[in-house]
Formats: sequence, structure tokens, C-alpha cells
Amino acid sequence: MRINIENQQVKALREEVEKVVGKINGHDKFVKLSVLIEEKCKEHISITTFERLWGYSTRNANNVSERILDILAEFIDAGNWEKFCKALLNSKDSVLFENIDIINCNNLKKGDRVRLTWRPDRVCDIEYLGDYRFVAIRTENSSIKPGDTFRCFQIQTSRELYMDKFTRNGEAEESNARYVVGQINGLSSVEMITE
Repeated sequence: MRINIENQQVKALREEVEKVVGKINGHDKFVKLSVLIEEKCKEHISITTFERLWGYSTRNANNVSERILDILAEFIDAGNWEKFCKALLNSKDSVLFENIDIINCNNLKKGDRVRLTWRPDRVCDIEYLGDYRFVAIRTENSSIKPGDTFRCFQIQTSRELYMDKFTRNGEAEESNARYVVGQINGLSSVEMITE
């Protein structure tokens, strides 16, 4: 999976790496980081990958693989990317997620509604049916149609949304159909509808 470099957790990981190695602001620092990671984690990450991750790339590349994030999390002794993100979410001192919207489906009640948006101009309002199931109730500029249903466990801005057991007109298009939205930049916004 690839993750946008502007994702709040990715920004937080960069900050934690800089706490270990100092401010990263140029080629020499990327070389130093590459050497330190190779020594500690026995993994090689290219300088161009660091340039992309820190926003120095001129190739308009704006995402990074989860494998690279796993290595950086290991480098700062946070285990892996998933453990790093969980630690951030559970941190009482963390203010990193003030501008990030995360909906854990465990906290929803039947009938709750959520509005999702993603680039370029997609909108989808969904209603929670219980048991991690949702139905689309309104869509704009999307191939998802009202009445389509799917299952998911968490919805978060800046991340792709994996819609498992996707059905159209009550029938799965194929066994265990999966639909993914926000593949390039993740969801732009996630908000509860209170109307």
C-alpha cells in the first residue's frame, strides 16, 4: 500500500526520525540517514526515496510505500508503521490528529451517517447498518451508486478506503468483491452528517 507524504502520521514519523538524527534538510542528511538505517535495520533505502518522503523530489511523487514506513518506524524503535500509528492514536499528549478525521466503526450506531470526499470531486454519503456494514445513500461524480453496500472497519482522511464485500443491487459483482476509493491521495475528508 502507498501512503500520501502529507498524511499526518507520516509527518509525525518524519519528526520522530529527525529527533534521532537531527534536522533533515538536504542531500548530505539523506545520505547520513541511509547509512544509519542500513547499519541499524540492515535495510537499504535510496536517497531518492528520502527526497520524495521529505518533499524534496522534483518528480511530483507524493506517496511512499508502507514498507519504507515500517523500516523508519523500526529505526526509531517504534516496531513498525502500524504500531507507530497506534501509539500516536493512544498518546494522551498527542495533538497530531486535531486536523485528522478518523472514524472507528466500533463507535458507530445503526443509522449514523458519514460523508466521504476524495479527489478529484467525489462525494459519497453512507449510512451505518451495523456489523461494519454501510449503504451508500447519496453520491456525486462516483461510480459508487446509492444502494451499494460494503463493509469496513475504519475510515480515515489521507488513507484509501477499502470497501470489502462490495455489492451492487444486493449482489456481489464477484466473490468477496472489494472496491477501493482514494487510491492516489486517500480520502480528502471524513465527517459525520448531523442534519
